[in-house]
This record gives sequence, C-alpha cells and structure tokens, in this order.
Amino acid sequence: MIKKGLNVALMGVLGLAIVGCDGQQKKTSETKESINITKNMEQAVYTKKFTNKDFYKDGKFQGDVALKAYEDMLSFYGIQLSDFMRKNLWIIDFELGDFEHVGMAGFFWVNDAEHGYFAHEIYLLPGQMITEHRHVATDHPAKHESWMVNKGFVYNFSTGEETPNCPKLPECQNGFITAKHFVKQNPGEILPLNGIGEPHFMMAGENGACVFEFANYHDGNGLRFTNPKVQFTDVLSQK
Repeated sequence: MIKKGLNVALMGVLGLAIVGCDGQQKKTSETKESINITKNMEQAVYTKKFTNKDFYKDGKFQGDVALKAYEDMLSFYGIQLSDFMRKNLWIIDFELGDFEHVGMAGFFWVNDAEHGYFAHEIYLLPGQMITEHRHVATDHPAKHESWMVNKGFVYNFSTGEETPNCPKLPECQNGFITAKHFVKQNPGEILPLNGIGEPHFMMAGENGACVFEFANYHDGNGLRFTNPKVQFTDVLSQK
C-alpha cells in the first residue's frame, strides 16, 4: 500500500515536471516569436511602389492614383487621414509631368493671417522632391519656417557651402537648383530655414517622408519658384 502510494506520488511529480517543462518551452517559444516579430517590424521599411507609368495616362496626371500612393505610404507609417485632413488635402506635380520624382501632398492645419501663424503637414513619396523656391514679403512678412521630420527622412537643401556626395536629383530640375548645401534630416530632428528669403527645397529619402512645418503666415502671393515653368495646381480640386 505504501509502495503504491509512493508510485502515485512519483507519477504526479513527474507529470507536474513535464507540464512545467512544456509550459516553459511554450513561454520561451512565444518570447522568441515576439522578439522575431519586433525585429522584423524594425527592419521593415517603406519602398517605392508607384512610377510615372502609374501616375499619368495619355499625358494626364491621375489624381486618384496619386492619392492611393500616399494612402499606401501613410498606412505603412500608421497614419490615418481624418475627415479634416482628407477634406483639406491637396496633391500637386508642379505641372512638370514627373510626379514620381517631383511633387508633394499636404494640408494646412492652420494658416492664420490675423495672428500670423501657420502649421503644415507635408507628405513625400520615396525620392520625391519639392521644387526649389523662396518666400518674399507681400502685405505680410516673408515666411520664415522650421521643419520636423515625423516619418522617413529628407534631404533638406538650403544656400551655403555646397555639400559633397549629393543624392541624385530629378533630371527635370537640371538648371533650376541653386541651393546646394544639404542636411539629412531624420525623425524628430528640427531644422529652421537658414535665411529669410533664401532658396530652399527638400527631397524625401528612399523610404518617403512625413514632415511637420511651422511658420508665420503663409501668403501664396509671396511664393517664388526658381523654375518658371512650375505651377501650383491641386489635382484633387479638379475632380
């Protein structure tokens, strides 16, 4: 009887040990899986998915495709367009017919002439550039701005000593770039315009970019593009 009791007790201990081992192995397996998922998320990057063949049909800029491209990138970065954002969003190719390389989307959170302040959100697809421009005084002071990268990264160009190892710029901009000093601007970094009235532009890196801009009141009449062919026409408003 005693022997039988000992056998039962021993079997119980062994069972608990086996359950314990299985539980520990399962926990270790789940931990490893969680670590692998985290590593994969950290290694995942957004890359170019659309080209000019997608953006133009019979020479006409396709706003719906452009919007789809931005929505795809924003979804990757965990950004959802609210009703306000979607209602105020505009998309332009600067009427240069090269949206894959030159263009932008954005909207103004606020642009208050009375109190003189402005907040802007900029979206750039991978490798996409805003054409070089500057801001001059009108009835309002010339715009002075600062930018903070939220997602991706940009090459932020301004006047100053030319920076070596310049990234490849769009061919359609040859002859229309005077700002040759640049800084690679990463998420969380803030960079101000280096001089009021100075030419400047930015170009997204290969992962695209979402950028916050802060400034005094933006008067469109004070906007001057280096390339005289550039036009600021919102394709979404043409629907």
